[in-house]
Amino acid sequence: MTDTSQIRNEDGERLDTAFHGGDKHGFMVVLGHGVTGNKDRPLLLAVAEGLAAKGWPCLRFSFSGNGESEGRFEEATITKEIRDLHCVLKTVPQERRIAYVGHSMGAAVGVTKAGSGLTIQTLVSLSGMVHTAEFLEREFGDVTPDQGNMWDEEGCPLSSTFVQDMKAIGSLASQASEVRQPWLLIHGTADDVVPIQDSIDAFEAARCEKKLIRIPDAGHSFDEESYPVIVEAIDAWLTECFG
Repeated sequence: MTDTSQIRNEDGERLDTAFHGGDKHGFMVVLGHGVTGNKDRPLLLAVAEGLAAKGWPCLRFSFSGNGESEGRFEEATITKEIRDLHCVLKTVPQERRIAYVGHSMGAAVGVTKAGSGLTIQTLVSLSGMVHTAEFLEREFGDVTPDQGNMWDEEGCPLSSTFVQDMKAIGSLASQASEVRQPWLLIHGTADDVVPIQDSIDAFEAARCEKKLIRIPDAGHSFDEESYPVIVEAIDAWLTECFG
């Protein structure tokens, strides 16, 4: 699986991807980013490169409207990104067992997708967002939708579409209880964007095989010191789950 250049979502928008080969056959690790991110953020790149070096084939992608993927950023919501992920997963050969690694809002996408079926065989959440309405109010409560930007980032407007979707979802605690796949949650104790309590709440709600790893003093996107710790933890988890 080396040609992923023509993956498109249900709207026909091309999704930007990058594939990392590995010598472990029959598996695929799919990685999704968080809000305002893309497939080339340092965390996703470090995790994909680290896992590929350990033999796990990896596929990074940018959700529609983000990075080099087609689509409008204003339409990028959890609900739409779930559909994007569905289209990506459909391109993975059926004989390959799939692990999904999601960061922040990308983790929320993974929880919802995993809870709806068994296409994903094991789930990994990094700084996973759970309480979406609280996140919206905490980070963007003082921003006027369709006028201001997320974190004052030019090119990342806060759309009413995004706001309405986050409010409608509210919290993913109930979706967490629907996950049946083995689930690894990793969160930094110094995360000031998505508090570690989100992962704690998800962990407590989950009724599957699960593990929560706290990384002391790490922030929302972790850092170069914590990247190897994350790679080692995911590698050990995948080895345990897939053998």
